[in-house]
Amino acid sequence: MFNMFKTLFGNSDMSEIKNLIAENQAVVIDVRTPQEFAGGHPQGAKNIPLDKLANNLNTIKNFKKVVVVCCASGMRSASAKALLQKSGIEEVYDAGSWVNLK
Repeated sequence: MFNMFKTLFGNSDMSEIKNLIAENQAVVIDVRTPQEFAGGHPQGAKNIPLDKLANNLNTIKNFKKVVVVCCASGMRSASAKALLQKSGIEEVYDAGSWVNLK
């Protein structure tokens, strides 16, 4: 059961994710709406809402960094990770809720 929650709400090792961000090797993409993002977000995060993600694949690929996705609860970030990986972006981490990156 714990593995189900890990899958739904971010299944990556947070210490590894935070190290990648601290070393400037990752870009954080917050897939929440602009209104949600305006209410608070991880420092330096890019806001690309989930429904706009497919239209921004070239932009994301041009970051030439590991991608870390986050949202409010982990549901949209899990979908974002799957979409990005299906689109050929292999190094994608799901941080789940954006508050995990504080």
